[in-house]
Amino acid sequence: MNSRRKGANGEREVCEILNQELGWAVKRNLSQSRDGGWDVEIAQFRIEVKRRKKLMVHEFMEQASKSAGEATPVVLMRADGEEWLLMMKLSDAMPLIRDALPQR
Repeated sequence: MNSRRKGANGEREVCEILNQELGWAVKRNLSQSRDGGWDVEIAQFRIEVKRRKKLMVHEFMEQASKSAGEATPVVLMRADGEEWLLMMKLSDAMPLIRDALPQR
């Protein structure tokens, strides 16, 4: 499978998972390959989808950060034969984690 088709299939797979889990109409950014930018957008999150044989996490996050602008960059990635993983900067994750903590 060529890398472009593999990437598009990964984006469709992620959108389907997010649609099922969130009950929200999540769609691919079809102009991203031509205009640059992210693959999927949900609220303040700009998601870069990576479907590769080998994961290069720092390079993935650098690309996501550049295209996200002021939004929160997120990388969803899956190596061949593995499950999907989500990566984001710890500084972006802390408010989400803090909000999930029970009130003291």
